[in-house]
Amino acid sequence: MTSDTSKAGRKATQAEPTITVERDGDIAIFRLNRPDRLNAFTVQMGEELRAAFDETDADDSVRAVVLTGTGRAFCAGADLEEGGSTFDASSEVAGDEVPADEGGKLTLRMFASLKPIVAAINGPSAGVGVTMTLPADVRIASEDAKFGFVFAARGLVPEAASSWFLPRLVGLPTALQWTIGAKMVQVDEAHERGLIQQVVPKDKVLETAIAVAREMTAGSAPVSAALTRQLLWRMAGAPSPLDAHHADSKAIFYRGQSGDVYEGVMSFLEKRSATYPNTVSEDLPDIF
Repeated sequence: MTSDTSKAGRKATQAEPTITVERDGDIAIFRLNRPDRLNAFTVQMGEELRAAFDETDADDSVRAVVLTGTGRAFCAGADLEEGGSTFDASSEVAGDEVPADEGGKLTLRMFASLKPIVAAINGPSAGVGVTMTLPADVRIASEDAKFGFVFAARGLVPEAASSWFLPRLVGLPTALQWTIGAKMVQVDEAHERGLIQQVVPKDKVLETAIAVAREMTAGSAPVSAALTRQLLWRMAGAPSPLDAHHADSKAIFYRGQSGDVYEGVMSFLEKRSATYPNTVSEDLPDIF
């Protein structure tokens, strides 16, 4: 079990879909669906997940995404069917070309999501099985979950832009301890250090994640939710609060003119539920 690089899982690409997409009302559920391989990551799986996020971003009826696994594990990491050559992509490129990391392609797509993401981690995960969850806004884990930051024990390094995401979630000392030490982190420690926000029985993971996703979105204007998610994630890496001030100012200016703000204020004053008229697909302003 380990993480993916550009070649990881490339030759293990399946003819059958590697994920399924379901709906629970306004919540989309993405299931990793290779239970016979503990949902091991392949290039095809990454492509299918990125395409699914494209679809949910474009679908105004979707308010949030829940990402989970099928079977007893969440994701065992990259599929290692090719053995020791699994991560060697040198024969697939020309000259000094360096191919993009497949895990990074996925996490950057998740980072750009216009809908909140909740990870329902239904069992053990390792390598890219951990790092793919880092751009989620909330992580709910089962009591039997554990998290393998095993890159160095496979001769690799952390991927999927996790050197950016992980320290922001758990702090630099913890990130260094876990990754340099190739540590298998038990769920209680992951919860204590802030990687996981809630630990629940295995049979409650998905329903808890759906409830959290719905709670995050039920009373919020969809365009405001999308902008807020982008503001907080992008400004986490900004060099100065001035960058946040500039982005905030644009967002407040454009939102202040919107039908959503009029409706939000009037529904509050009139003590009724709001019905927001703006949509992410049509009314999302460019503030960055």
